[in-house]
Order: sequence, then C-alpha cells, then structure tokens
Amino acid sequence: MSLTFIIGLGISGMGAARLLNAEGRKVIIFEQKKDERIYEIKKELEKEGIQVEIGEELAIETFIRFQKEIQEIIISPGVEWDHQTLNQLRDLNFTVKGEMSLAWQRLNCIPWIGITGTNGKTTVTYLLNHILESNGIKAPMGGNVGIAASEVARKFKCNPNNSLDWVIMEMSSYQIEASSEISPKIGIWTNLSPDHLERHKTLEKYRKIKRGLIEKSEIRIFNWDDIDLRSNKEDMPSGIWVSTKEKGTKENKIKVWVNSEGMIVNDGLSIFHSSTSNLIGEHNLQNILLVTATALEIGLCPREIEQGLKTFPGVPHRLEKIGEINGIEVFNDSKATNFDAAKVGISAIKSPSIVLAGGQQKKGDPSNWLNELQRRATGIVLFGKGAHSLHELIKSSGFSNEVICCESLANAVKLGIEMGLRYKAKAIILSPACASFDQYKNFEERGDHFRELIGPSLTIKGQI
Repeated sequence: MSLTFIIGLGISGMGAARLLNAEGRKVIIFEQKKDERIYEIKKELEKEGIQVEIGEELAIETFIRFQKEIQEIIISPGVEWDHQTLNQLRDLNFTVKGEMSLAWQRLNCIPWIGITGTNGKTTVTYLLNHILESNGIKAPMGGNVGIAASEVARKFKCNPNNSLDWVIMEMSSYQIEASSEISPKIGIWTNLSPDHLERHKTLEKYRKIKRGLIEKSEIRIFNWDDIDLRSNKEDMPSGIWVSTKEKGTKENKIKVWVNSEGMIVNDGLSIFHSSTSNLIGEHNLQNILLVTATALEIGLCPREIEQGLKTFPGVPHRLEKIGEINGIEVFNDSKATNFDAAKVGISAIKSPSIVLAGGQQKKGDPSNWLNELQRRATGIVLFGKGAHSLHELIKSSGFSNEVICCESLANAVKLGIEMGLRYKAKAIILSPACASFDQYKNFEERGDHFRELIGPSLTIKGQI
C-alpha cells in the first residue's frame, strides 16, 4: 500500500490524516515536539488506526528509508515551504504539497470563496458564513479559522447527502504558498501590512503570495481603504472595490461604498444603513462592505444581507466584548497577533483604556500601534516573552503613562483590573500585538484563558 507522510500534528495535520484514513490510505504523521498534549493526540489518533511518530526530525534520512512506499508528503502551515529538507525531497522527485491541496482536490467541484489579507479575514469568513447559512445556503467555512480544510472535505466526502453550495476558506500566506493550484470562484483581499516577515523575509514576497490567490480567482473583491492595496492597484488584476470613505471616480470605480448619511450604496443605489450590524470600528465596516459585495455577487438581495448582519453574534477572540467591571468594558482581542491588528482594535473601543499586550513578538512596523497607545491608553500591562522588549519600545516612543511588566497573563489581568479601577478607565482590552506561542498553543487558547481569568471579576457579563 502506498504511504502518505504528514508533517505536523496540529489541526491541519490531524485533518489531513483523518481524511486520508477515511479513504483507506496508509498514513504516518511526524511531529517534532514532545509534550503532554502531543502524546494525548497521538493516543487519540492511534485508536483510529493512524500511525504517529513523535520526536522525528525533519531530515532527509527520515524519508529515504520509506522511499519506495511514499506517494506524497503533506505539510502543515507551520512548516516552512522552502525548508531545506523539503527542497531536497523535491529534488528527489517526491510530491510535496500543503494540507489545503487535499481539500481542493476533493472539493473543487464546489465553488470556493478564498479570503486572504493580513487582518480582518477571520471576521469576513465568519460573517460571510453566517449570512449565507442564515439564508439557507450551505457554505461551510474552514482553513485558517481553526477548522482544517481537509476536515471540511472529509465531512463532505463521508456523507453522500451532504450537498454544498459554496466552500468558504480563510487562507493564510502559509497555506496559499503551499497550495498554489487553488483557484477560487471568488477571492477577497482584506488588506496588507507587514506580517510573517520572519518567514517570508520581505513585504514584496508576502504581497506576491497573497496576490497569487487573487489572480487565480474568477471574481476578485478588494478593500480600497487599505493603503497598500490602493497604491498597488495598477499591479492588481481587475475586480470589485469597496470603500467606507469614497464613492470613486470614472478611473477608480468603487462599487460598494458608504455615503455621508451612513447608507451602504451598491452601484449608486442605497441598500441599507451601515449601523445594521453591532460590529464596532471602521475596520469592521470595511469587513461588512467586503461581505456585502460578495453576498450580492452570490445572488442574495439587500434585505437578506441586512437580516444576516443583524443576527451576527461576532467572532470569538476578535474584539469580543466579554462584559463589564464596574462600568469598565472588557474586550478579548487575542486574535490581534501583530501591531496593525492590535492598533485597529484599540482604536475601536472607548478610551481611556487599559491595554494588556505581550507574547512572542513578531517583526513589523510598530509606529501606528505606538501612536494609538499614546492617544488612547491610560495604562499598559505587558506579559510573556516579549514584555521587556515591548516595554523598551513603548518607553522610547515617549509614552508617559504607567507601564508594568509581568510574566503571565494571569498576573496581567490582576494588574490590569487594578489599574483600570485606579485610573477610571472606560475599557480593558487583551490586545497582545504578539503571537501566542511563547505560552499557549494558539491565540484561541490564550483568549479562552483570558475569559476564564477575568470572569470572576465581571459585574455585567457580555455575550461569550
């Protein structure tokens, strides 16, 4: 029997293994990490008949001994596409592909919506899924939202009665890079700012990867309000543009925009008011316009879109209001894993605010984030691996209010509440501006821990 190697035991690796196992394929998963959680997953998968090898290095020797059996090698998004060992495998004519390629091979009979961008793509994915599903359109979401694309494919393939109308996939640069054959019916590009440069090295390479997905899309939807997308318009393929600020010109046509009365306008016709949704912040208005343009292309009428917007509960960990502490609003924005995402969240809430930030610091330009802290934060609590370097960054920017460093999120929550009460802040926000991997397996686990820690202090609970 031919053999498939899967590298990485995260959500994507498990999804790929279960899909291939359901198809009767022989699978081995390699995982370099050794911790309690990994061993628990190993036991779970081995009960399903999936072989898991822990502690295996990503080295050419590991694969050579299975050379005659290997059919293909599937990598998780966390594995660098141009890793030296993967390049050696390609030179030896092994087939190497990303986990999302498996889903594409099995689901390309269904129209795809591919959503990419530096920030906002998760909100767009959740919101579009909600609007379509609430109008009777079967459109499961997967990919970078924490649901493996291959898991969506497995559920579809294992249930003959599970007919789908659309597939919605949030796609990170890692996933696009490893699955370049994906050609969505609709491609959405939310924005672009420096991120993941520790892996992609340059903004130009990062932009090129994102653009690759959009170029392969049949219908393309762009955010005119994003400076990078707008300034690179001449290099972009033709598409639909949306804006919260401009109605466009003959040369730069904006199809969906917001007029001075707050009405969303489509091709010159007012369709509904922008306040229909409870999502706060200008960035979320941009997300709403992207989703509205997409839903209109799919065939929904304005009334159906408006009703979906009214009932959308929001996205967990993305500017999620948890409740209040003596009138101070509390927000979980654990999904803000870079400076630009954190800046957007801080600008959307009431000020003065207390900001809890920290974790595994990424490369990127912090200037806009620092400016927003200066304008809106009355105090900052820093935690985790990046706390002290962030402290130096903030202090060197001229920030004059209180900044405290501590080791853990638990300490940060305690100190943040005390600071918020002392300074009569209007909001407390977990807005890390960093990845979570120094102390958590992902931003979801970090956000869940924040909810757990802050819960006992809440005097008014929000919708969680």
